Amino acid sequence: AVAGGRSLADLGLADGAAAPSGIALQARINLETMDARGAAVPAAGILTAFEPPSGAGIRVDTFGYPGYHTTTAFDSLIAKLIVHLPGHLAGHASGAARGDLADVARKATHALSRFRIEGVATNLPFLRAVLEHADVVANRITTRFVEDHAAELARRAAELAPPAPPPSAAPAPAAPRVAPQAPPGTIAIVAPMQSKVVSISAADGDPVRPGQPVAIVEAMKMEVVVTADDGGIVRGVAARPGDIVMPGDPILFLEPAELTADEARAQTAADLDAIRADLAEVQARHAVGLDAARAAAVARRHATGRRTARENIAALVDPGSFTEYGALALAAQRRRRGLDDLIANTPADGLITGLASINSALFGPAGARCMVAAYDYTVLAGTQGYMNHKKLDRMLALAHERRLPVVLFAEGGGGRPGDTDTFGNGLDVPTFVEFARLSGLVPVIGVVAGRCFAGNAALLGCCDVIIATADSSIGMGGPAMIEGGGLGSCAPDDVGPARVQAPNGVIDVLVAGEREAAHVARQYLGYFQGPIAAWDCADQRLLRRAIPENRLRAYDIRTVLRDLADTGSVLELRAAFGAGILTALIRVEGRPLGVIANNPHHLGGAIDAPAADKAARFLQLCDAFDLPILALCDTPGFMVGPEAEKTALVRHVSRMFVTAASLTVPHLTVILRKSYGLGAMAMAGGKFHGDVFTIAWPTGELGAMGFEGAAKLGYRKELDAIADPAERRAAYDKIVARYYDEGKALNAASYAEIDAVIDPADTRRWILAGLASAAPPPPLPERRRKRPCIDPW
Repeated sequence: AVAGGRSLADLGLADGAAAPSGIALQARINLETMDARGAAVPAAGILTAFEPPSGAGIRVDTFGYPGYHTTTAFDSLIAKLIVHLPGHLAGHASGAARGDLADVARKATHALSRFRIEGVATNLPFLRAVLEHADVVANRITTRFVEDHAAELARRAAELAPPAPPPSAAPAPAAPRVAPQAPPGTIAIVAPMQSKVVSISAADGDPVRPGQPVAIVEAMKMEVVVTADDGGIVRGVAARPGDIVMPGDPILFLEPAELTADEARAQTAADLDAIRADLAEVQARHAVGLDAARAAAVARRHATGRRTARENIAALVDPGSFTEYGALALAAQRRRRGLDDLIANTPADGLITGLASINSALFGPAGARCMVAAYDYTVLAGTQGYMNHKKLDRMLALAHERRLPVVLFAEGGGGRPGDTDTFGNGLDVPTFVEFARLSGLVPVIGVVAGRCFAGNAALLGCCDVIIATADSSIGMGGPAMIEGGGLGSCAPDDVGPARVQAPNGVIDVLVAGEREAAHVARQYLGYFQGPIAAWDCADQRLLRRAIPENRLRAYDIRTVLRDLADTGSVLELRAAFGAGILTALIRVEGRPLGVIANNPHHLGGAIDAPAADKAARFLQLCDAFDLPILALCDTPGFMVGPEAEKTALVRHVSRMFVTAASLTVPHLTVILRKSYGLGAMAMAGGKFHGDVFTIAWPTGELGAMGFEGAAKLGYRKELDAIADPAERRAAYDKIVARYYDEGKALNAASYAEIDAVIDPADTRRWILAGLASAAPPPPLPERRRKRPCIDPW
């Protein structure tokens, strides 16, 4: 009635009218016994006695009767015993509920003890053992109760099993079955249960090896393979397909014998080489999605100068390590396209996903694990469809649970409007937020070549780092969306080209092509996988001449960093954006670090809004994954002036202080030259006496502000009082010179403002000693992350 649309009120069951009126328990009596492992052992034969219990509150549903001959066509259920007790289940989790269960369990146990079934073994004793168990009576049970107590229950069931009836009480036996006689010197291969013979695969005279299948029998709608325990020669076949056999009935007879080596090889070779039809179908479906089976699509892709998604994955991961998930998925378009069309043209629904290892030769199998996802532009332009969202959600859950780094090849056109096998408007998709949840938990690397629009770009923007080719175009909407929004027409390559997205900070690493992109992705991930043993470096004496003696002369900070770091280990991020600060990953004696360094070629090293944003985000990245931070300081401070303030400078530069205040990783500061004011403090993590050290090279100079500005501001009254310009200039130069002398790093160290002034050639030694002395980051509770996320900007 309810299914037909009527309400409980219509049926007179509202307002408590349907309150429980008692408690019931059902016991299912099967023609089987339970072994000590909790496995069911079917029984067969003829029921010689069948007397169900009866009485108030007892019901038996059954088809059993004396003389019933068991069959192999159905399962072993012979009866259902339902026991009911009137009462009320108030507070079913309370003691009252347990009392009700105990009462009905006792009644059911008594009823089972009065259920007489003879001729075929049943689970009656096992059911009684279960219902009298103290944990069942007290309702302390789970779905694993039988598995956990199987041996104990089997022992008790054996104690409760009724004795065999005396001969005088037994009914007249049925006509005995005449079993075929075993030929002399043979052993029988017998039926394991009552069953119907489906096929026999060995004939008289055939050699049989141990473990070889010789017959198939069917019982309870399932086929069971019968195998030979010993090797030998078939000397008689006792059953035929279609025969009903009882447990222990012979199927064939075997004369024990040792097979020759040639006979054994002949028996096994065919089995190992054979491809069954079901496996062949699976292999064919997998092959359809591989590049080798898609020659036309691959050729079109190569004609554009780009690799296929599978080629990019192969270039990224360790050889042979990629295990693909969801390869058999197809586009959700079965309402508009045939299955053969979807198989041929929408393999993997345009998204290849799987688990792999990267850099295992350097970091071992455990440290090299990762998840890889690559949108396939040769399939529906790499768009995001219902099934590939579902696939990606599955992989993101694995990455989150197992803490696997993620590499995403993001090329594609965004959401796909052509899927038909879905409901709603497509907004109920967890992919984007689940992808974003990985931020700060595991390294997330985005790689793009070609066009990346809308949803694909949204995922790309959530990545810790974006590696893009020079011919890429990245945008939150493609040409169709732009034109549909009334914003005019636009060529795909003009939406967000690399020449725009690199200087504005979207792209972290700009590369020439996909080969380099895969290499950089491997290199980037390596910094977060751990230290390496092999390393080399430049002659450190080069650093003694890195900073010009003329303090007004600029120098190349990138050359300084290359000489300081292990050879070939510098990977600069966002090089074209925020030019006032360089951010890079490096190694020192194989150990990974993050570096922030002022660039004297941009505003003399002053920190403007873009540079502050760039540095603050990079500090978050390093802290999230326990990379120590090395600051190379040469700054006159924060940029000032009306034009700078138009960029919301106050808010942007303050990000460096807020971020530094939450760092848990070692922070090491080396003053190369200028170290003025708030900008220098921001570079040093907010304070000069940080958790490791603040040291300077001999060229270092420290001050609350630029010395020239300090002289003008601090001595304005005195200087204004000097009428003669030449005399005023001489006085000014004298004040500035005094400031420089007082601000020299050597003098600052004498006041303990910094920890040391060192030989630049000793910088690497100081870095390694500082890291060795630094306390490790505090441990995190299981499944926790250090930072809520890494700011996408």
